[in-house]
Formats: sequence, C-alpha cells, structure tokens
Amino acid sequence: MTAVTVVRVVVADDHPMYRFGLVAALSGDHGIEIVAEAADGRELLAAVERTQPDVILTDLAMPHLDGTAAIRELFARHSDVAVLVLTMHEDDQALMGALRAGAHGYLLKGADRTEIVRAVLAVASGNAVYGQAVAQRINAFFTQTQRAYTAQTFPELTGREREILELVALGQGNHQIARTLYLAEKTVRNHVSAIMNKLGTTTRAATVARARDAGLGG
Repeated sequence: MTAVTVVRVVVADDHPMYRFGLVAALSGDHGIEIVAEAADGRELLAAVERTQPDVILTDLAMPHLDGTAAIRELFARHSDVAVLVLTMHEDDQALMGALRAGAHGYLLKGADRTEIVRAVLAVASGNAVYGQAVAQRINAFFTQTQRAYTAQTFPELTGREREILELVALGQGNHQIARTLYLAEKTVRNHVSAIMNKLGTTTRAATVARARDAGLGG
C-alpha cells in the first residue's frame, strides 16, 4: 500500500482568531499538517527556516514585514516552497505585487474551507491556483493595461501572444499560464514557440530577458 503524503503547512496571519479558525479548518483534512503559525512576516521567515514546510499560507497585511516582502524573501531563500496568499486585498497592486514576489496562488478571505484545502493541496503539487474573482482580475489586467504598451514594444505579436509574454516575463511556467488564461497547456506551448520565433530567441531564459529589458514583468 502506498503511503499517504501529508502536506506540511505554515500559516501566517496577524489576526489570532482568524488564524485559529484557519488552522482548525485545515487540520481537519488528513492530507494537511500545520507545522507552525506566524503573526507577522518576521515570524513567518523564522518558522519556514525552522520547519521547512511544503506550503506557506499567508496574508499580505502583516506587521514588521508585510506579506509581499516576506514572499519575496522566501522565494529567494526557498524557491521550492509553494506560497499561497489568502487575503482580503483584491486590488491589482496587491495581487500583482504578490505574484511578482513569487506567490503560486491567490485567494480572497471569502473562500470556504473546501476551496482553501483544495488550493493548498494544488500548490503543493506544483499548480497555480486563483479564486475565480482573482483570475478574472488577472485576465483583465493583462488584456487591458498591458495591451497598448506591449503592442508598441512588440508589434509583431498578436494580442494573446502579448498576454502570454507578460506572464513568461513574470517567471510563470506553461502550466501556470494555462491556468491563469484558461487555456490548454499545449496551446500555451504553441504560443510560446511562436513568440520565440518572432522575437528571434532560442531559449525561454532569453525570451524572459528580452521581455524584461522591454519593461515587462516588473
């Protein structure tokens, strides 16, 4: 019989009662083990160093070191640990800041227990997870605010290719891009190949560098 893999999670939120309820909800799932809690960004960094979890579930607005800054630091030190944001902030600045810092998923605090558990397990498996409202904002952000800029920078690309190039520049893999834009992963691969052909790049790293040189990806 194959042993069940338990996902080890650190939970960070500066509201004790919300954190208590969240830990209780997650602990009820046999596939999840809460290995540490943190009330601010500094405690989160220390907890991750101490416990080496599989997933970090964190809010953004926390004292001493906010969630976005903590995610950026964690990504630099522990790029193999998945970070799932659970926050009340749904504005583009908070959302894009967290994704650029290295978050693998983004949920709003209105999410129910089932959705949160599913998201934790999904990011632990290497998937990107966004709540429906968040995914719509991501899509709108790229289709509306980036279209004019990338059209001027890379006029040879189609609108969809520009959207995908922006996500590539953010460091997202094909699977994440497919989830973000509701596309098949094969379709994303085809678009990436077309982008590389049009930009004259031969590797994904070179494509990222070219896009970031043009100001994409933040």
